[in-house]
Amino acid sequence: MTAARTGSVTPDLTIGVVGPHDLVERVMLMGHGPTPVPSRLVAAAYRDEQEAADKVVRLGSGVDVCLFASPVPYDFARKAGVLTMPATYVPLNGAALQGALLRASLDDRFDPARVSIDVLGRAEVEEAYSEISLGTEQVHLREEAAGPGTLAAFHERLWRRGATTVAMTCVHATAERMEMAGVPTLRVRPTGAAIRSSLQTAALLGAHHRLEESQLVVVLVDVPTLRETPRRVTPRYWRDELKLALHRVLLQEAHRMNASVWPLDDHSYLVIATRGSVTASTEGFRTPPFVERVREELGLAIEVGIGMGRTAHEAENHARAALARSQSSQRAQGFALDRDGRALVPAPRTPPRTPPQAKPKGLEILARLADKLGDQEQPLIVDAENAGKMLGVTPRTARRLLRTLVEEGLAWPLPPNRTPQPGRPRQLYRLIVEKLGPAKTG
Repeated sequence: MTAARTGSVTPDLTIGVVGPHDLVERVMLMGHGPTPVPSRLVAAAYRDEQEAADKVVRLGSGVDVCLFASPVPYDFARKAGVLTMPATYVPLNGAALQGALLRASLDDRFDPARVSIDVLGRAEVEEAYSEISLGTEQVHLREEAAGPGTLAAFHERLWRRGATTVAMTCVHATAERMEMAGVPTLRVRPTGAAIRSSLQTAALLGAHHRLEESQLVVVLVDVPTLRETPRRVTPRYWRDELKLALHRVLLQEAHRMNASVWPLDDHSYLVIATRGSVTASTEGFRTPPFVERVREELGLAIEVGIGMGRTAHEAENHARAALARSQSSQRAQGFALDRDGRALVPAPRTPPRTPPQAKPKGLEILARLADKLGDQEQPLIVDAENAGKMLGVTPRTARRLLRTLVEEGLAWPLPPNRTPQPGRPRQLYRLIVEKLGPAKTG
């Protein structure tokens, strides 16, 4: 590992270098040359550009940033959707193309004005030619990246027709194929200056990504069921049991995120994490954290707001704003705000989990269950399986109906019933039959 200089990029970055063997070796040597880049370089060489995506997958989370030896493997990896980290490539326009043209002019067999070029854009080619006062009327160009065979066929067809004197390719495997076919070939190779510049760019991208991933994130978790309202007054002991069970679930999930959890008040919690850990647990801020686990374990619907900021206070304010937006609007809203207060990902509100048919009112469900259970002195407690039998529905539907009762304040989930038997613990619900009035409660 190269020692860091004062004010330079932190030396614990890892750059994955992806490209053909000769270019990867050249990049690796320059990375440790007289002006070393303060990063660790990991080689990922291939024989064919179409292997680039597989090489990136193999590098995985072991690198902070990928540096491709040319735009071609970068394009293959991007189209394959495997770039989960910052990435850049060594450009082949400008000086790289002019270097190939210079080599062509030094060979009596070649005419730089009558060539075929692949991958590079037309504007890049015309600019390079204009700088050396050459026209492009007889320059044949294929801008789109393709497999080595397709590009080789493009060059070979033009050369055999006499339309070109030499093929200039940016693709290592294409050059090998044309040389085997006897087609005069020159590779467009990156210059040393371009490689050094790209290494510095890659190191800066990686450092910026590290800083972004370590950015402070505040997550606010609100539990509507625990809010006291004039129409919903629940026993204190039940609230305490539910808060303990919820805190346990949040702590387990936060442990996986390397986060910390604190209760804020009777119905909300504060979670402190980093952007990197929250990104991983929310699929890139596409799904709110904790929601599914709490629903599965406790049958509770919770609301989440995520905020980022330059300070902890600013991040918490943005988290509160995100939570308020999701609570007050029926439209699709982002549950996460960046440090400028903008939504990161438009996240639609969770669709209602009701069957297509009309949903029975909560009081009607509660009355039917109370009738089936009969008059009892002790509290009425059911689980999804027994409730399903009494209502004539599947346990899955019964579980959904019991959660509806919880959301309407007509039942509350008891802490999971842990048993020695393997499998998912049985979730019990206490029916609040007092909400049915004197006729039912006696």
